[in-house]
Amino acid sequence: MDLGLTGKVAIVTGSARGIGRATARRLGEEGTSVVITDVDAAAAAAAAGELTDAGLTAIAVAADVTVRADVEHLVATAIDRFGGVHVLVNNAGFPRDGVLTKMTDDDWDAVVNVVLKGAFLTTRAVMPHFLEQRWGRVVNISSRAHFGNPGQANYSAAKAGVLGLTRALAQEEGRFGITVNAVAPGFVETDAVRSLGHFDKIRERAIAATPLRRTGSPEDIADAVVFLASERASFVTGETLHVTGGRFG
Repeated sequence: MDLGLTGKVAIVTGSARGIGRATARRLGEEGTSVVITDVDAAAAAAAAGELTDAGLTAIAVAADVTVRADVEHLVATAIDRFGGVHVLVNNAGFPRDGVLTKMTDDDWDAVVNVVLKGAFLTTRAVMPHFLEQRWGRVVNISSRAHFGNPGQANYSAAKAGVLGLTRALAQEEGRFGITVNAVAPGFVETDAVRSLGHFDKIRERAIAATPLRRTGSPEDIADAVVFLASERASFVTGETLHVTGGRFG
């Protein structure tokens, strides 16, 4: 099936590892030139090298998505190297868990700034180019946590905010041929998750709560993102695709 992504250019934030890395690879396999970006320059370079070694087209650009100058440099580099930008995947984010009474200002700000402000800054930076070409795809990575998780007030709020941003921009930009959607992953086994000291316990609990009785992989999420970025989803906007194995609460 031709997804209509050959020759397109995609920026995937937080793509040195995990879901972002898998998404970048899937986009590359569809003929998209991919800009790998992460605050960790060495990890971003390694991820881009993995794609180019596989015969795909990719570059690495180090950027902090909470810094406007970094984001503007990121978009300018994509256009300079590949001649344009067509797809943005706002994936950068991380949890910093704790009950509210022990959550510091920095715990709140760090998570909300990367997840929500980062999505705002990167989307604002690419939007003039999307408007000029009257075509663009924004796919925001939310989380099942937008329903609310104890100990994750910062992360849940930020991921819920991403959904509000998604719906607002879908309404705002739709008349220009631009779609804005979100993917909300459930429990996904990334290297970062596997490194947790209580990984086996949380994995067992997640499987028991998931109707499909398995955990997700980064590739499960990447496949959903690529669909929403493709021509096959050209009449889909403002939606949230839950990729959770059927787990919602």
